[in-house]
This record gives sequence, C-alpha cells and structure tokens, in this order.
Amino acid sequence: MQPRVGVPGVSRKQQLLKRHRRNKRLGLLVGVVALVALGLFTWWWLPLLLLPLLWAGHEAWFADHLFYAPSEDYAYDFGDQARPVAASLDAGLLKADCVLQGNETLILELRVKSTWLGRFFDPRVELLATGQDDRQTFERGVDGMRFLNLSGLAAPLQAGSLRLRGRHCRLQGQPRLWITPPVELQRRRVMVIAPHADDAELAAYGLYSQADETWVVTLTAGEIEAEHYQQMGLAKAEAARLKGRLRAWDSIAVPRWAGVPESHCVQLGYFCLQLPAMQAAPDQPAASREAGLADIRMFRQFNPFPLPADGDGAPTWHNLLADLRTLLEMVRPQVLVMPHPQLDPHPDHVCAQAAVLEALQGLAWQPQTLLCYANHLHDNDRWPMGDSGDGVALPPQMSADQAWAPCSLVLDLATQRDKAMALGMMHDLQPPAPFKRRVRRWLQRWLAGRRPSPYGENEFFRKAVRRHELFWRREL
Repeated sequence: MQPRVGVPGVSRKQQLLKRHRRNKRLGLLVGVVALVALGLFTWWWLPLLLLPLLWAGHEAWFADHLFYAPSEDYAYDFGDQARPVAASLDAGLLKADCVLQGNETLILELRVKSTWLGRFFDPRVELLATGQDDRQTFERGVDGMRFLNLSGLAAPLQAGSLRLRGRHCRLQGQPRLWITPPVELQRRRVMVIAPHADDAELAAYGLYSQADETWVVTLTAGEIEAEHYQQMGLAKAEAARLKGRLRAWDSIAVPRWAGVPESHCVQLGYFCLQLPAMQAAPDQPAASREAGLADIRMFRQFNPFPLPADGDGAPTWHNLLADLRTLLEMVRPQVLVMPHPQLDPHPDHVCAQAAVLEALQGLAWQPQTLLCYANHLHDNDRWPMGDSGDGVALPPQMSADQAWAPCSLVLDLATQRDKAMALGMMHDLQPPAPFKRRVRRWLQRWLAGRRPSPYGENEFFRKAVRRHELFWRREL
C-alpha cells in the first residue's frame, strides 16, 4: 500500500496528478487576481470575506482527484466466463429472468445520471432488500454507464423483491445483468502476493481468513517515507530502517489474527519503489532509497525458513525470481492472488505481478485460478467511493483492453470488523492524518455529508472495510 507516490516518468497516475495540480494553481492564481480586482473596485473587505468561503467550498466539493469526466461511460469486457441476462427496472423494482444458486458474482450494468444536487453531494444507488440493504456511491455529476455489484443479493433478486433507488441521481435506460458462475476459493490452497505489508489485508483479508490453507508473501519492506519516525528524533536512515523492521514484523504477525500460521507468512525484504529498477537491470542490486542499505537480510529475520537470496542478500531481480520460484514450487498454490496489471498503477504493484508471472514460467506446477486486485487506481483516488460497510461497485475503466471476469466475495459484518482490526495493527496506517487533510474531512463531513470511517482515521479504513472484496478472475 505505502508509499503512495510513483516513479517519475513511469507512473501515469503521477503525470495526471502533476497536471491536476498545475491546473489548480492556475485556477487559484486567476481567482486571486479576480478577488484583488473586486476589492479595488468595490469594498476592500469583500475579498477577505470571500476568500475563506471559496477555500472552504473548494475543500468540501472540488478537492477530489478525478482524472476523467463523470459523463464518460465505464467499459468492461468480462470474457466468456460471464453471461449477460436481460433485466428490467420498473418503478424501482429490479427483475431478471434467471435461475441463481446464490453465490454467483452479479454485476448490473445501467446508466446513472446525477441530479443537480448530485454535483455537491455524492450520488448513490440504494439497494433495498429486507435485512440485506446496501448502497453504492458514484462520482459527483455522474452521467454514464456504471456497474453495480449485486453479489450477495441473489435471493431477493430471484424473488422479485430487490428495489433500487437513486439518491441524488436517477437510474436510466435498460439495465443488463452479468452473471459470473461461482468458483470454489475457500477449499483450495491460496497464496496472496503483497507488494507491501498491508496490501494482502486491504485486498483479501476476507478471502485469506476463510481459506483452508493460506500463504501470505510480502515482497518489500516498505521502509521509505518514514517522517513519522524521524519526529521521534531518528535520523532519516535510522527512521527508514525502523519503519522497515516494523512493517516486516506486521507482514508476519498480522495474518495470525486471521488464523494463518506464522510458518505460512514470508517477507522477502526487497526495497520499496526499487522493483522497477531491479526489473530494468536484473543483475544489478537496487539499494534502498532512504535506509542506507544494499542488503535485504535485515528485513528477512522473521522468516520461518531460508530462501535463495539469504545467501548474499543482494536486492536484484534474479534473486527475487529465485525466491518466488522456491516458494511457488514448495507451496503449489491453487489460487494465486496478486495486483491487477492494468487497474493498479503503483510501480511496485505492477512489478510484483510481472515478477510472479515470470517466476511461473517453466515451473512444473501452475495455479488453476488467478485473482487480481486493485488497491490503487490511476484516475480516482476515492474508489471505492462511499462509506465503510457499503458495497463495492466496479472501478472506473474507460476502455476494455483485456477480458477479465469479476469475482466478488461477500463479507459479513463480523468479518468486516476483524478486517478493520487487522488494518489497525498495521503500523503504516496508524499515524494521524496531516492537519490540512483533517480540516478537509471536517468540511466534507458538515458541508457535503461525507461520513468518516468508525474504524480508523486513515483513508484505507473507509475504502477497504466493505461489504465486498472485489477481484478479477482468470482461469489458467
């Protein structure tokens, strides 16, 4: 999960964010000039009154990082594993002519159009079923095709009692239901690939806590951006080493909360945001950016057994592949969980997926099912939108370049709470938010109706503790 910055020249998300900030500065400059001119030609005190009001309005309603037009249609190719079924929406009652087992992944494609209030308050679709109510939130000003997640609502849908109601939005057009058959995950051997400590919990705590046999493999120590520890009086390198050791411990210890044995948790200890450099020059060590280290063994001390790179501790791509091959051959996972190669733009996440696929080449054992997740997005920093406990609609995607079938796991409230506690144990999610971010959230709460998560201050408590865990599935 952390850090939340990309590699200059590599991450499209960082390019979009740079352009967004540049445009915001230009807009701010124009606004200040206009206010100064207003003060010169009217009452001098008027700009002093308007400026804080304009700033508060910006923070409440226009501070989201949204790098696409809300009027754009989402586009998906679900491949052969999902079948479309005609559906109808009559006076809010959803009907579909299908027979369901109850554990399918159900995605409803329909057009959502914001009302004028939906430009200031988050538009959402309420799914009303006795005892199973849900709601899913979309962008302010939404006006396009969107994909609701109805997984877990098969019974009321088939009974003809599922109602949809727009809040600050209207539901338009002819809906279409996509049905992906269920796949047995819990009774198979699952390996979760986490680029950083907490990625496995954010994406797949519900899945790995329910599986009969789970392995959690964390690739990097996540040692950089250790300002919180520098405030304790540590030098930059010392703070980075302490942070890396703590996150290495988290990657081994926190899965125990879900019943995963310590012997099934492995920390490879490579350095944060250095996987792209390792991939570009496979034989060359890529030292830590901040910890003053070129040896990964400091962060591997909690591992339950030795791995190939323990020999020289060199942070190279070849060592990473050797570690992964050893683990894959030893564990023989049937279900492999890793970041999505297109949806998740974090450089370490992209390289983690590439490393696993390269490590699989030539191995006698191959997994049966590949599940991919997205803990970050290119175009929308708030997805999943809405509050803790809400359902997870499909993320923004404007072109369907590859076919992936959605796979949604439903988490009951007890599992959601356990997941929140697991995230709360992660040291990287514990420091308080910066002052400006706390002020922004206060304004958004009281002016825009956004609720904070009851589980924690970090934004990932709101985004990850949900009714659904959403994956993208491919059978190998």
